[in-house]
Amino acid sequence: MRFVHHPAATVTGPLQPKGQRPGADSGDPQISSVAFDAPDDVRVGVWQCEPGGWPVRNRPDTETCYILSGRATITDAATGDRYEVVAGDVIVQPKGWSGRWDVTETVRKVYSIGVPAADG
Repeated sequence: MRFVHHPAATVTGPLQPKGQRPGADSGDPQISSVAFDAPDDVRVGVWQCEPGGWPVRNRPDTETCYILSGRATITDAATGDRYEVVAGDVIVQPKGWSGRWDVTETVRKVYSIGVPAADG
């Protein structure tokens, strides 16, 4: 395994447009991102999304992210709890989680997603 470093300019710099967030049901949440080199068992990068909303159903992996900028409300489907997410917050969306994202101010985050092991 090798050491990986990405300077601040990579985190704050331009991202690659990816189009509208799949499953969006409100607004026009255009996303952009850049993926970093990382070990095979994790995906890491920067992701940005413009205002809009979408449901998440039975998330297939676990994501941990640090919110760099923006504002969103995340609703947990199991409890109905709503979380206002802003710059400086860290969130974990576990495998199997269901809920909803509603981005009210363009969100940029650094993410790390554990890649599920292949069934043997």
